[in-house]
Amino acid sequence: MKFGGASVATPEHFPIIAQIISCRLARYSNIAVVISAMGDTTDQLIQLAKRVHPTPPEREYDMLVSVGERISIALLAMALAIENIQGISFTGSQSGIITCSRHSDARIADVRPHRILQAFSSGKIAIVAGFQGMSREGEITTLGRGGSDTTAVALGIALRAEKVEFFKDVDGIYLEDPKKIRSQAPYPHLDYAEALAIASRGAKVLHARSISLAARNKIPLEVRSYTTDPNAPCGTVINDYGIDGRSTSFHTLGNSSPHYEFD
Repeated sequence: MKFGGASVATPEHFPIIAQIISCRLARYSNIAVVISAMGDTTDQLIQLAKRVHPTPPEREYDMLVSVGERISIALLAMALAIENIQGISFTGSQSGIITCSRHSDARIADVRPHRILQAFSSGKIAIVAGFQGMSREGEITTLGRGGSDTTAVALGIALRAEKVEFFKDVDGIYLEDPKKIRSQAPYPHLDYAEALAIASRGAKVLHARSISLAARNKIPLEVRSYTTDPNAPCGTVINDYGIDGRSTSFHTLGNSSPHYEFD
């Protein structure tokens, strides 16, 4: 499950997310949640950095802007505790997100989710900070704009998840911006190429990198509104089959040791 900045815009949003997760627990025993920074937090941190230094050192820039997601994961763990649900928060590095050494626009090289699997074995929800990871040199890195979507897909691949659900402030993926043209309906199903084409034309529902990553590894994506019943049909399903909506064969991998392709 992935929640973006609009769905965590204020502290009052976290109890809503906790209730959505609670509903999902009725169907799924192991859940990992990737979460973005609250609202405009990342933009505010960037502005803060530039008030001190017009071109901040790259390492320190990543150290600063990755703070936003760490705030979100801790708050969500607290909101889950109110619901008597055990959740444990992890930074990108604690989650095993390994990246190249390029700061502010790093690419994921590997995912080693050992601590997340330990959380599952103890009956806990794993809450992961999106947008960030750690280089092989042990430095904090960030993945660039839209990086939390990429985190969610990469983590889903590494965990061999059934699917990745994106909870957005819209019902699904549309041909045109639904906030400007309200009479349209979201696409019920798209294949990866169709979704990537829409994202490449400027749609901001999902980042193109995350769709490409899902396509290479054949993991289904779902886009739904975080304000609706989480058990209701989702707005848009993205998989190999497009409009007919059949499931992919992702789980036919069985007990083999597949080679996953990350960024």
